[in-house]
Amino acid sequence: MRKIIHCDCDCFYASVEMRDDPNLRGRPLAVGGSSDRRGVISTCNYEARHYGVRSAMPTAQAKKLCPDLIVVPGNMAKYREVSGQIREILQDYSDRIEPLSLDEAFLDVSSSTRCCGSATLIAGEIRQRVHDSLGITISAGVAPNKFLAKIASDWRKPDGLTIITPDEVDGFVLRLPVHKIHGVGRVTAEKLHRQGIRTCFDLRRYSPIELSKAFGKFGRRLYELSRGIDERPVSGDNTRKSVSVEHTFSEDLWAFDDWLEQLASLYVRLLERLEKLGSRYEINSAIVKVKYSDFSLSTHERSSRAGRISEFRQLLQECREKRPAPIRLLGIGVKLTDLRAGQGPQQLPLPLPALKYI
Repeated sequence: MRKIIHCDCDCFYASVEMRDDPNLRGRPLAVGGSSDRRGVISTCNYEARHYGVRSAMPTAQAKKLCPDLIVVPGNMAKYREVSGQIREILQDYSDRIEPLSLDEAFLDVSSSTRCCGSATLIAGEIRQRVHDSLGITISAGVAPNKFLAKIASDWRKPDGLTIITPDEVDGFVLRLPVHKIHGVGRVTAEKLHRQGIRTCFDLRRYSPIELSKAFGKFGRRLYELSRGIDERPVSGDNTRKSVSVEHTFSEDLWAFDDWLEQLASLYVRLLERLEKLGSRYEINSAIVKVKYSDFSLSTHERSSRAGRISEFRQLLQECREKRPAPIRLLGIGVKLTDLRAGQGPQQLPLPLPALKYI
């Protein structure tokens, strides 16, 4: 029995912007281009959606629907960074991760030993960790396959968790509207509706041959999905490129001694994460990141083969010298080289260098 989780961030870009600027919370917000430059909405929060604002909508139209709409430009570098931090959390639970975009991914946790092997508990823990460490919310779906897990993650948005157990699959699918099936767009949905097909229960009246004649190759897919069948594996590159940890403080830190104290705590967490990876990877650089009270970021990096705490202290000192200002976040990490990349299955891995020597 497979255990698949689909994680999907809630209005991802907008959530990151609201996290970084609390003044935006509770107000209709969109991330996108300016209305006077034929801009388009990339995403919006739920307050904006209440007015009918949607992704891919021209910004000028969105402003007509919601005159008080706040539109901020996107920051893809920041969103990619947060996406990478989420990926780091996901990799603590499974090596079988299939990202679909910056803000959603599948995990196969069938053989995971975390949370006593419970996919439900794993999904709940992931959501809690993302909320606590990154300040945004994730909705998740747990099911025996990708098709159902993705539908489940959208069932109780925002900030929801939906579980479909193997015993519940048939009953859940029978009631499912056909427009909820991945791949059924507006045109296909209208064609199905014209034939009196509105739910998967209705679809089951037709044979694979009949559906194939009407919908081509997709007909066979409709036949299987209407019965909750989806054998697609969770596939993706499970090679780690980096490992990092960070912490956002409840109050800005001014004193450099406080910075160093937080660094020591983060370093212990970083070592714990590295030890879980075993001997597959080798460190090639160390990184320190600080976010100042005005939300600006500064990142310093240096080549490293061991990731010693003295190297992180030096990088933190460089941050301090560059800008002696209070910080609201501190993060440290290492970039990695996969020692097994390009090697045959008999190649023995090399050990990580002296990680415990502080």
